Amino acid sequence: MNLYKKSLSRFSALVESLEQIPTIGRKSAQKIAYLLAIENKYLALKLAHCIETSIQHISTCSVCGAVSENELCEICLDDSRDDTKLCVVLHPKDIFTIEEMGDFDGKYWVLSPELEQIDFAQVRTRIISRRIREMIFAFSPSLANDAVMLFIEDRLQDLPLHFSKIAQGVPTGIGLENIDQLSLSRALSARVKL
Repeated sequence: MNLYKKSLSRFSALVESLEQIPTIGRKSAQKIAYLLAIENKYLALKLAHCIETSIQHISTCSVCGAVSENELCEICLDDSRDDTKLCVVLHPKDIFTIEEMGDFDGKYWVLSPELEQIDFAQVRTRIISRRIREMIFAFSPSLANDAVMLFIEDRLQDLPLHFSKIAQGVPTGIGLENIDQLSLSRALSARVKL
């Protein structure tokens, strides 16, 4: 078996590369590798071409940090969106999730992974020039994320901004035994009257 496995170095390299993708384990990587190398070579070539063109043409928006194929994303260019609302997210992929709902009509700001790298002078200029009135933090609940929100709020406290964060609590259809204590505690403290 070892000799057979050694003779398939290219296949093994493909499996190992696929395993680097988050949520793909060894068995899934082997299935995908087999599909691409044996069962559907056309799909493999199409996928390779899409990956190559994506690497060449996709980056992030120079204003908000969203995924974009141009210097400015379509959200920043869209004059019909509400410039007074700025939704702060931790990752560009978070914008996909919010946009999929279709409920938010404002603009975005993707935070730099390193807080020290945030250019607050540039952020202030954007807030003032766009007349932003509300900054909405769309973070998952954690003490670290709460600290990030407080840090940003502190740095921008002199501006006429209303700071808010997305509601947290009990997700629909989940039993109480499956909810972490922090989420349940926040849901109880933020309860609404019927």
